[in-house]
Amino acid sequence: MHLTLGSRRFVEINIAIRRFYSKSATAERWRTLIRTHTEVSTDHMTPEIQLHLITQKCSLWHSRGEDVPFPDPFWAFYWPGGQVLSRFVLDNARLFSDKRVLDIGSGCGASAIASKMSGAHTVCANDIDRVAIEAIKMNCELNGVFVDTSADDVIGRQLQDWDIVFLGDMFYDSYFANLFSCWLPRLSQGGIDVLVGDPGRLPLSDHPLKKNLVSLYQCSLPENSLKENSGMSTGTVWQYRA
Repeated sequence: MHLTLGSRRFVEINIAIRRFYSKSATAERWRTLIRTHTEVSTDHMTPEIQLHLITQKCSLWHSRGEDVPFPDPFWAFYWPGGQVLSRFVLDNARLFSDKRVLDIGSGCGASAIASKMSGAHTVCANDIDRVAIEAIKMNCELNGVFVDTSADDVIGRQLQDWDIVFLGDMFYDSYFANLFSCWLPRLSQGGIDVLVGDPGRLPLSDHPLKKNLVSLYQCSLPENSLKENSGMSTGTVWQYRA
């Protein structure tokens, strides 16, 4: 399942549609649908974390778009950039102990959960999709942790009270890459450490922003991730440095 966003206007329309449909059902209704149409999986790079995901065993994996009961279930897939970032967090828990972490575009919430497991003081999983917020809460319950959640659109805003910001697999579109290239310097100047998880997506690979990214961690992606993500073979955790 891949994003095909083309222009800023398309992104804005897409966001508006997602918000409208996400608000039209109750939280408990979304939870019922999530339980019905996903399976609890540990078949990924962080088996320590249980996640409600749409896998090949689920009927929705083979469904047409119009048959999917969710407006845009990006949260139901554990994207490779998020996987490598979460793996890095779990393997380097000392870097996150007692930190205040904001996970932007959190999706399934794995990186937020990983940071809480690693001893972070405060963690917020942020995603504009309110169905994702319910999925994140359910995934937290599965793993016996608590994180704050927010559906606010925080990209581009002045952020305070955070030590670390996660961007897991957020460079899927040139519009977002350009937006982040303007925003990340401001976050860095405010003393926030920005970590990016990415599997080599083109909008980041050939973007001027790349010169400010320093590789902290790199690993091969698992076989199931290769099949689901057009053969992308390597995941990297980057640190933004102005």
